[in-house]
Amino acid sequence: MVTDEHSKDIYGDGTLIQKTRTHGHGTDGRIPLTEDLLLNAPSGNLFAMTQNVAMGWNPEEVNREQYVIVSTQGGLRAEDGTAVALGYHTGHWEIGLLVREAAEAIRSQDAIPFAVYCSDPCDGRSQGTTGMMDSLPYRNDAAIVMRRLIRSLPTRDGVMGVATCDKGLPATMIALAGCTAMPGVIVPGGVTLPTPEAEDAGSVQTIGARFAHDIISLDYAAEMGCKACGSSGGGCQFLGTAATAQVVAEAFGLSLPHSALAPSGEPIWLDMARRSALALMNLKAKGITLGDILTQKSLENAMLLHAAFGGSTNLLLHIPAIAYAAGLKPPTVEDWSRINRMTPRLVDALPNGPRNHPTVQVFMAGGVPEVMLHLRDMGLLHLDVLTVGDDTLGDVLDWWENSERRQLARERLAAEDHVDPADVIMDADTARKKGLSSTMLFPTGNIAPQGAVIKATAIDPSVVGADNVYRHRGPARVFTSEHAAIQAIKGLTENPVRPNDVLVLAGVGPSGTGMEETYQVTSALKFIPWGKQVPILTDARFSGVSTGACIGHIGPEALVGGPIGRLRDGDLIEIVIDRNALHGTINFLGPDGEEQTPEAAQRILLNRPPHPGLQANPKLPDDTRLWAALQAASGGVWAGSVYDVDKIITTLQAGMKVLSEERTI
Repeated sequence: MVTDEHSKDIYGDGTLIQKTRTHGHGTDGRIPLTEDLLLNAPSGNLFAMTQNVAMGWNPEEVNREQYVIVSTQGGLRAEDGTAVALGYHTGHWEIGLLVREAAEAIRSQDAIPFAVYCSDPCDGRSQGTTGMMDSLPYRNDAAIVMRRLIRSLPTRDGVMGVATCDKGLPATMIALAGCTAMPGVIVPGGVTLPTPEAEDAGSVQTIGARFAHDIISLDYAAEMGCKACGSSGGGCQFLGTAATAQVVAEAFGLSLPHSALAPSGEPIWLDMARRSALALMNLKAKGITLGDILTQKSLENAMLLHAAFGGSTNLLLHIPAIAYAAGLKPPTVEDWSRINRMTPRLVDALPNGPRNHPTVQVFMAGGVPEVMLHLRDMGLLHLDVLTVGDDTLGDVLDWWENSERRQLARERLAAEDHVDPADVIMDADTARKKGLSSTMLFPTGNIAPQGAVIKATAIDPSVVGADNVYRHRGPARVFTSEHAAIQAIKGLTENPVRPNDVLVLAGVGPSGTGMEETYQVTSALKFIPWGKQVPILTDARFSGVSTGACIGHIGPEALVGGPIGRLRDGDLIEIVIDRNALHGTINFLGPDGEEQTPEAAQRILLNRPPHPGLQANPKLPDDTRLWAALQAASGGVWAGSVYDVDKIITTLQAGMKVLSEERTI
């Protein structure tokens, strides 16, 4: 029986019915119609003016230039910034302020801003949970939704994307890259400030593993969990996927100079949004489109900046997808290898070291344009590419080199943080002297015949030989789920992971988990004293903040027959990573710790059945299974996990033809 109290609280009573209006008063005035519009314009364009007036716009101004601002805003903030409803992460919590600043700038120029939203998940929040199975697939879905939203305003004159983090910003770049016929600009959401004497947002994600090994106390873990974020907005303070994506957006020429990694919530961050709006309107006035900015040359510049920063390996998935969306030739493994041979890492930032500067210090040291000055002096950049500032990159760098902004930023870093900007962003000779090597390397071998990737510059120097070559031989410890691996790392199983083991995590690629990110495994090992002695092999991917001898993207993945899925506990594994020649191998040498000839080892591996524990995660969502199938038909991980519509249609038609023929037999 429904009680009176329950009825009133849940179902409501008649009090508010008595105050409910059944009609209203339309806006006084006239929309700017003409005979030509009434006779020739689509009815949707006419109704759009009615909608604009209904939402509060001046009737006389409803048919002016119109700009779409699409963002990943999440959560609901009160006017004073307090939380009404939380977002999923700091990266999208404050960017509504950027949207407002840009919108006000557009309105001040007698144009109409439209704001639409497609929020994004947090990879940190979903680490070790089933939520990670939606992470990479979200990127494809969000890019589609954003493009649909952009196209759903037929009267648009340009588009601005505002995003910050691991999947939201790549999705936004992919969405805008698919809109090459119109002007566009990216506004990166910036970074969170660090808290002095506290852990950063990367290391704090390892408190569980460290507590399990009695490295930290419960009280310490609880306190650091509160202090890790020094401000309420922006991406994490390390050069992970979010920060790297911001760098790449600026390197493509999609963002204004010195916009990546700006501290969220600060006046300089808000000013970036205002200036970006003016830049967008200038592009429209000049007839400059995204297709003029996104070129093969700007693609190569973006890859160079990725290498010079020591960026996240996840951009191997995102940069090809941006290129594909823009109609460019996506980079191959050979292209990545060539780019990484051109330059060592020039930036000392979390988590790569050696001093581990937070990203805001990289920004204050000069950020992307400062790194570009060094690459320009090395003769590596394409300086004739156009940027959203309506200048060539060469002209932008000439301005930056002598700008007051550059001088004051670097002076403030030295005065406030007592950090020499030249220790954060280095020239190539200094970087090499400090042991900074090229960023990415693509090992192959009988475990990874299609290839793999490792951020070679992130291997702990203490386990690298004097010849700059990392060598490891050890027994395999094979896991078919991240949960089982982390339990063994924490020492909570009968057979825990031990120093010198080779941790193999198989069956967690696209078909098994949606290609989950395995940061809780890599981070746990990083902060355990002997963890640097345990390399990782997996068909999954890594967080941009992961460090160590972590080899991911191993192909083929285990669940489609890849050799990694045939490994067993005790198999002897050899890993060689030459950071000078940028060459690496990962090989199965023999079972039970005994080395065989290469031919015999190959035969054993090929003739073995798959590991008995291999299976797709039982909780893998159907949405993600569909994503895995579509991206596989489109070329898979090494093609950027894109949706190649022509390939998908061809595959479906071929399959339907076979099924039809089988029915007639």
